[in-house]
Amino acid sequence: MARPKKSESAVMTHRLVVRLSDTQYEIIQKYAEQMGISMAAYIRHQAVHGKINISYPIVASVPEIQKLTAQYGKIGSNLNQIAKYFNTGGMQSKAIHEEINDCIAELMRLSKQVTEMAGKFNGNTQAPIE
Repeated sequence: MARPKKSESAVMTHRLVVRLSDTQYEIIQKYAEQMGISMAAYIRHQAVHGKINISYPIVASVPEIQKLTAQYGKIGSNLNQIAKYFNTGGMQSKAIHEEINDCIAELMRLSKQVTEMAGKFNGNTQAPIE
């Protein structure tokens, strides 16, 4: 069975020959690889649309952030247990109110730590350093 014919708008009928130095060729090849497309597709896109923005997602594996994330998870679990208790008709008590206040205080403390860490990671000279 033969391959289906391309639509008339998809057929490339014009050829453009460009000579490149070794350095230019390597640069274009590197950018095309980073985009995951062929060199021809990269050059066509550059010629028609201009610069292609290549983004590099940055994943930080910082132990302090992992520790804070674990603490947030534990606090969230505590709050879910308290909510379930009240939603199933549980009686309010002084111990429950203290637990809620402890969770809120812990959240505030962790929020302050995250803010300080964000200042350090972003180069904020005003953020306190421990």
